[in-house]
Amino acid sequence: MRSLLILRAAVAAALVVVACGPDVTGLLPAIYPNRTDTVSVYALTGTPVSTPSAYLIVGRQVVRTDQNSSFDVAFDIDSSGHAVIMPTGAMKLGRQSGVQVTTTLFDSVKTAPSSGYQIDSAVVLSVNSVAILHSRAVQCSSDLSPVHNYFAKLHVLDIDTTSGPNGRRIQLEVLTDINCGYRGLEPGLPKH
Repeated sequence: MRSLLILRAAVAAALVVVACGPDVTGLLPAIYPNRTDTVSVYALTGTPVSTPSAYLIVGRQVVRTDQNSSFDVAFDIDSSGHAVIMPTGAMKLGRQSGVQVTTTLFDSVKTAPSSGYQIDSAVVLSVNSVAILHSRAVQCSSDLSPVHNYFAKLHVLDIDTTSGPNGRRIQLEVLTDINCGYRGLEPGLPKH
């Protein structure tokens, strides 16, 4: 009888490993390739409300802030002409998302750090700034851990502070990892 219990436990453990892949932390294999997109966001102030001023990592898209508050970061250009990025805490939407500016080149950022994110105030960006972002907490239905964040890195390509139809705009290169529990920030399927 005891050997039957041991056999059942071994089979159950093997099924968990097969279902979750070789990672015994309970993460399923990554299925969404990381990709880089070039996007433009407009300042929250001094632009029409219909222009997108925020970024949603899981959607891999710029979004308008007047339609809902489910975005991860918003952008503005302050009165001094500096571009700023604001996590949700800086906008009084809960301290959920985070931003971390790094001196590492965009292509050299391989993995998102597990700490050090600014969660409650705006961060100044300039042309060629690189920042690492984490999303609001998300519930993953297919792993053993209750919540995770999605991660992204961005590179500021241009900041247009002029007024006009395409002014007060920030052009970004953004690589996103929308695999639950993964921190990899290289193109293709993340490994970690």
